Amino acid sequence: MKREIGISVYPDHSDLEKDKAYIQKAADLGFTRIFMSMLEVTEGKAVVAEKFQGIIQFAKKLGFETILDIAPSIFNDLGISYDDLSFFAEMGADGIRLDEGFDGNKESLLSYNPFNLAIELNMSNNVAYLDNILSYEANRPFLYGCHNFYPQRGSALPYDFFVSCSERFRRQGIKTAAFVTSQSGSFGPWDVNDGLPTLESHRDLPIELQARHLFATGLIDTVIIGNAYASDEELEQLAAVDRYKLSLGIKYTDKASAIERKIVEDKNHFRRGDITASMARSTQVRVKYSDIANPPHDNTQIFERGDVVVGNDDFLKYKNELQIVLEPHADNRKNLVGKIPENELILLEFVRPWSKFQFVEK
Repeated sequence: MKREIGISVYPDHSDLEKDKAYIQKAADLGFTRIFMSMLEVTEGKAVVAEKFQGIIQFAKKLGFETILDIAPSIFNDLGISYDDLSFFAEMGADGIRLDEGFDGNKESLLSYNPFNLAIELNMSNNVAYLDNILSYEANRPFLYGCHNFYPQRGSALPYDFFVSCSERFRRQGIKTAAFVTSQSGSFGPWDVNDGLPTLESHRDLPIELQARHLFATGLIDTVIIGNAYASDEELEQLAAVDRYKLSLGIKYTDKASAIERKIVEDKNHFRRGDITASMARSTQVRVKYSDIANPPHDNTQIFERGDVVVGNDDFLKYKNELQIVLEPHADNRKNLVGKIPENELILLEFVRPWSKFQFVEK
């Protein structure tokens, strides 16, 4: 499934022109998804329709898919029936996210709505909710999954629980989404705003690292910025993330040579399939650069987890092989050329047998 990136917009808490400018910036950078909250609407049906339709249609012209986050109370407040979703279709929405669930059969019936609106389900509960809906012969292509976000510090999902929840949707081939948080965004749907991530461990991380982590899990198809507004720099950083190949940050040592930098920046790294526990080996570079000398330097210390080393001239056949250290060890036939930043060590579990990866200088 193709991967995409998105933003969130909160028309009941923001200025229309600022929203449009934000959407335009995101569109120019290749963003294609909008999460738009309707949980906190307080005005009448006509006012709500006019407000939301304008921004949705503006986004649609720029190629965005817009999913509206709704709750049962919205239907009562606006006099709308679950049996008639024309209100959302007429505004131009591409789908609705059910913040709260029903009995399974109801969601299944909704997936056959005549407007082809996607029905997005809450992914952040590790129960057989999706299986129940599918047992009622739901219209699979129109079912999406999306995790919650969590504005209160300490309240977001732990990683292992996130994986368990997400795997339920991945096993069924359902399109999935999760949220990352901007460090400059100042608001969301509620009055508490300690950031809006899905994962608690992401709350204080750079936005592009959060995204790289989510994509690396292989469980998430769409990464959405939860809060508004992300800075221009954050938008650019997220847009630059490779959504398909694992990217690892590296800080070079002062003595890293030109050939070692060239080896590190090679675009065809992959971990050997016959793995070892102590390091992840990229061996094709030693063949590619076998004729180039690589004198020893920075080779007498104990290498630590996350160190990036390259075989020096004393390593003979293994000269210019690149390795990512997974377990501390010493070997003076290897040169230390750089370190993966500490906050990126969470990515090392995804350097699996045959995994393709690349480095990005920090």
